[in-house]
Amino acid sequence: MTVTYQGSDYWLHDLDPFIIQFSEDWGIRWYGFAYVMGFLAASWLLSLYFKKGNSPFDKEQQFNVLLILVGGVMLGGRLGYLLLYDLDTLLKTPWKIIEVWKGGMASHGGLVGLALAVMYLSFHYKQPFWLVADIVVTLGPAGVFFGRISNFINGELWGTFSTVRWAVVFPDASPYGLPRHPSQLYEAALEGLLVLLYIQWRFWASKVTTQRPGHLCGEFFVLYAVLRILGEQFREPDAGLILGMSRGVFYSVIMLMIGIAFILRARAGKTEANGTA
Repeated sequence: MTVTYQGSDYWLHDLDPFIIQFSEDWGIRWYGFAYVMGFLAASWLLSLYFKKGNSPFDKEQQFNVLLILVGGVMLGGRLGYLLLYDLDTLLKTPWKIIEVWKGGMASHGGLVGLALAVMYLSFHYKQPFWLVADIVVTLGPAGVFFGRISNFINGELWGTFSTVRWAVVFPDASPYGLPRHPSQLYEAALEGLLVLLYIQWRFWASKVTTQRPGHLCGEFFVLYAVLRILGEQFREPDAGLILGMSRGVFYSVIMLMIGIAFILRARAGKTEANGTA
């Protein structure tokens, strides 16, 4: 179905958020399926790393590692969304924090949860923190890719007004009938696929994880933040601005500075190891 705007036809988003629906609010959703796909991709990568000698986590440990990481991402992502974007809901109906199947996850909150999970894994398995961090950041971009695709299917987090040929009319966007950028797909390509390709290339084609522990983690933070800021230029802000910036941009700027600090720390450590000033 299409909607006509100023003489041009644009596709009216009519995708079903359910893969299989059992009742009005219950069923198997694409959003949940995205998490499953992200989990499977991370599981495959972690297994491959161990086989190639790039990870200390053996087959028996990998499942527990992934459960802890997924738990950190889901708890951090959901709590982060409510704290950063929907505090009113958290204060009035705090039990809704468990309703992850309905969407409402903040990627920046998920990263905080992931950081806490990395700290626990480092302590529990007695592995260097930065080694674990470098491995973990290579596992997440696939999940981001699938998550942004599910955002598009859900018809949420839509883009700003646009009359490009591929613009989409989202029924829940106000005012109804305006064509918008499918910003979810832009973010899937930028934050998900592009970051995945770069991080995997760096992981396999260099010795950065052994020569400069933490550097790859910093690169991930910087690249994700920059691409998120770029993607935000096409996305309708879904909460109030902070210092004139959308919240996605504001939190990404903080993430960018943290990533730079990680890189500088890793390079300083490399210099010290070489015994040079």
